[in-house]
Amino acid sequence: MSPFADPSRHEEVLVSPLYLAGSNGAGDAGFAPVAHWPHHYLDDGPCQLLVTSPDQRIRIGWFGDDFDLWKITAAEDAVAPPRWTATFNHVTPAEIVAGLTTALAQDYAASDPYENNGRFLADPSLYRADAVRPLLDAGWRLEPAMHGTVSVRAPDGQAGALIRNDLPPWDDEAVTLWAGPRGWGTRAEAVFTARTPAHLIAATAAAMASSAPVVRERHMIHREVEHLVTLTPVAPAAAPQGSRAPTPLDVRRTAVTEAVRRAARAPRTAADLRVMAAQSRTTSSARMRSSTLAPAAAARPPVASPPRRHSR
Repeated sequence: MSPFADPSRHEEVLVSPLYLAGSNGAGDAGFAPVAHWPHHYLDDGPCQLLVTSPDQRIRIGWFGDDFDLWKITAAEDAVAPPRWTATFNHVTPAEIVAGLTTALAQDYAASDPYENNGRFLADPSLYRADAVRPLLDAGWRLEPAMHGTVSVRAPDGQAGALIRNDLPPWDDEAVTLWAGPRGWGTRAEAVFTARTPAHLIAATAAAMASSAPVVRERHMIHREVEHLVTLTPVAPAAAPQGSRAPTPLDVRRTAVTEAVRRAARAPRTAADLRVMAAQSRTTSSARMRSSTLAPAAAARPPVASPPRRHSR
């Protein structure tokens, strides 16, 4: 049987560690913290979706067909050049991107655009290790400096961070978070330029070090990574004990109960009467309901007809 016909390939599994889960092909998790921000869907150009802060100082771009799937920037105003840039490649789990977007949403909510005091524009820390402190706190080890960089590595050796310990130009890459074997389809990378505030890199690193598994379909796990992760089938929701299909008697009882509830909520205004009459199936039933509720309706001043609704 062809492997593509194997139904188990589409089975949902819990993947651990998170940083080796790869992308699920959608950016939902990364965009979730800023779902309330303006969305701009672009038909032309490589950027397919751009989500911005209301004042457009923060921009989150989704490049669905590129190697660098995400590009996130922050600037002093809508037309100023970016102070810093973060890029995430097509293998990076969106749950890791969410670490950064969550921090950005919090920073923006606490900022005043007229004062230009957003923490997302803060100067970077002079101590580069501050940016990867969550990795060290999670038990990742600091390795000896080599070739002008400091390296942090996960206990399993399959993820880490590279930090330039010199003073690179503002637009140069300063911190790289990585996970997975080297290769186009296996290595996740998140790259931050030198001016990126340390707390934003730390928020991303904290998401990367999370011990919580994420849901993927089996075919989303690269074959060269399968032996490095733990896959646990997502168990279907257990049916409540004693549950059974409703019998005809159950259906009739439910219908009677709903009818009693509807009667208890009988309309009491002229507008309600008109709505009820419009919903009546026959002229006789409409006349009967009107006569029954006429005293209640007459006790109130006439109400204007509700505006006509148009279907979307």
